[in-house]
Amino acid sequence: MTVHLIKLCVGIESVEHLINARSNDPRNKGLDYNFHITRFKPRRASEVIDGGSLYWVIKGFVLVRQRIIGLEDIKTEQGTKCMIKMDKKIHLTESQPRRAFQGWRYFEQSSIPNDLPDNSALKDIPVELRNELTELGLI
Repeated sequence: MTVHLIKLCVGIESVEHLINARSNDPRNKGLDYNFHITRFKPRRASEVIDGGSLYWVIKGFVLVRQRIIGLEDIKTEQGTKCMIKMDKKIHLTESQPRRAFQGWRYFEQSSIPNDLPDNSALKDIPVELRNELTELGLI
């Protein structure tokens, strides 16, 4: 059974900011994936890499996801950490409010927001307005 992860996107102001940050990060140059380093490797790793995604919370809302393509233990000066390898494609999702939390969490299939279809008119609405409409229950 596929399991997803959810994480706060700290320091990122918008979807566009995330896309630019990923594109301009020198650590990603020459790689066919993006990555994020975290302290702990998911115990349910086999379920995560079996089609799971990392859902990013930006400014209090789940707005995007990236498909997880691998988990790798890496050695650092602080000990062993986990590299979450993700597909470079960033998928927009329906806005879903989320409170702040630390680290990553498992994000069960029943709770995840739907991807926005490529032809969705919602993609043309500014994210802030989309978030407000979501909070009001209008979309």
